[in-house]
Amino acid sequence: MKRLFALLLPIVLAACAGPMPSRPSAPPQAAAEGPVTVGIVAINDFHGNLEPPKQSALVPDGKGEVIALPAGGAAWLASAVDSVRARYTNHLTVSAGDLIGASPITSSLFLDEPAIGVMNRIGLDFNAVGNHEFDSGIAELRRKQTGGCEKYTAHEPCQVEQFKGAAFPFLAANVHLKTSGSTLFPATALRSFGSGRRKVTIGLIGMTLQGTDILVSPEAVKDVTFANEAETANALVPKLKARGADAIVLLLHQGGRTSGTPDPNGCENLSDAIRPILDRLDPRIDIVVSGHTHWAYVCDYAQYNPDKPFLLTSAGLWGEMVTDITLEIDPNADRVVSKRARNIVVQSQPYQGKQGLVDVSEAYPRFTPRADIAGYVERYVNAAKAYSQRRIGTLGGAAEKTQGELGSSGGPLGNLIADGQLAATKGAGAQIACTNPFGIRRSLEPAADGSVTFADIYGVQPFNNVLLTQTYTGAEIKAALEQGFDDDGPEQVLACSSGFSFTYDRSRPVGDRISAMTLNGTPIDPARTYRVTLNNFLANGGDTFSAFAAGRDRVVGISDLAALEAWLKASNARMPPTETRAIDASPGLNPNRRSAGPPGATNR
Repeated sequence: MKRLFALLLPIVLAACAGPMPSRPSAPPQAAAEGPVTVGIVAINDFHGNLEPPKQSALVPDGKGEVIALPAGGAAWLASAVDSVRARYTNHLTVSAGDLIGASPITSSLFLDEPAIGVMNRIGLDFNAVGNHEFDSGIAELRRKQTGGCEKYTAHEPCQVEQFKGAAFPFLAANVHLKTSGSTLFPATALRSFGSGRRKVTIGLIGMTLQGTDILVSPEAVKDVTFANEAETANALVPKLKARGADAIVLLLHQGGRTSGTPDPNGCENLSDAIRPILDRLDPRIDIVVSGHTHWAYVCDYAQYNPDKPFLLTSAGLWGEMVTDITLEIDPNADRVVSKRARNIVVQSQPYQGKQGLVDVSEAYPRFTPRADIAGYVERYVNAAKAYSQRRIGTLGGAAEKTQGELGSSGGPLGNLIADGQLAATKGAGAQIACTNPFGIRRSLEPAADGSVTFADIYGVQPFNNVLLTQTYTGAEIKAALEQGFDDDGPEQVLACSSGFSFTYDRSRPVGDRISAMTLNGTPIDPARTYRVTLNNFLANGGDTFSAFAAGRDRVVGISDLAALEAWLKASNARMPPTETRAIDASPGLNPNRRSAGPPGATNR
């Protein structure tokens, strides 16, 4: 998977992007009377990626071309964070959510305890909850904060060490308990630097997106509600100001996307769900650190809305970048007088990609893995090996997760997964199986001898979902498929099993874009009933497919991972399906088509 990363140039508000100016030493008196500088190191969407994810960061080479850099890995991330913090006497390190959840097996097998342990060692100060923080339910999320070894999931806690919990607070301003109305975790925090007349205070608000409830299993979030992002933040701004905040930073697990020339320090054509939120925010907010879309950018939002002069940032995903934010605060006027930011690629170790060696570049900063973090990660890597490296089957070629404009469909990998799920649930009467492309995290690539390990398939589907087979009418199946093409969330073309196909046409009205459906060549009858297999997330209405919640006569099956493992074991060399099962009959490119995100991106 590749994404658009890059230029290590700062964005300075009210100015064009340009080289970082040098910092001449100020005379002692001038320094004492001038602004107070606070540095903020920001990350988002780490998703428990303890090891380098072997994913390229695409960056400009300064000569009009693009080069690929190896990026990520907790030990290298720690060094990058240290290098940024070393520039500032006063500093904060923050995360805009999805620190945990949808993680590689080295972390998720141990309930993401090592991801929390890594961030404790890095020195994270605050994490705003994201949708994936809720994957295992409220009780388990509270355990992540407070520690302990109580068991709330199928996995055993504290397998490697006694879990002490996060040494940093979770913030959840818009997550309210149904029983009391109070927030699940604190809504805000204050952090002060200096003393006397030179004291400055940063106020922080942390929250997830309001739509978290449709991205998580309903059972996991049955005891909480998610409030509107802008309304929540705006109500808290005056309270933080009254408590002495000179600057306000919003950590928001919602994001945008940009287009044009690859530039993670640019903001060309900013789009997506964060725009309406920003347009409603109190302009006294100075910085919005965002996430969720897995996109990297630095935006002077005043270029879009002069009344909202926020500095908006995102550091992509998986610890492959950090954002270096500089605030200059006038302690006499109690306000920010300058703010700027840049994204820094966390170069790590070379790896062999599909197109050859992905090597480091001397043109970009290089980082040495921090020894204590590397040793800590190695403990969990070794603990997971016996389980993760066992061979589970063979594959006759790479099963690709589709990218770019096709990223909203499952592609060959989605079809492979659906075929395995259908085979695993035939005993429950299954005739059709479908999976959601946004639940597919990365491509499935066998080793040179075609072998596939458990870690390989876990990286594809890390959610530990179970399969549910239910009864639907043909009309209900059509209604569910239509929801992939409505105006609620990004477009998503479900990947379905062999024998079932459907045709869609985006030029037709919303709600009537599925123009045909067939099963083994026979048109689907709207009045007839069919047995359909889905993962529990999708069957319960996740990813905005609420129509699937109408299923009846439920039979609970094995996990999605077990189904894929069995499917690969059943063949000497299972070939990824190549036929088109979801047929695009749209006349030309629809200008209103919603992007699914960059390679590696997902909204789940």
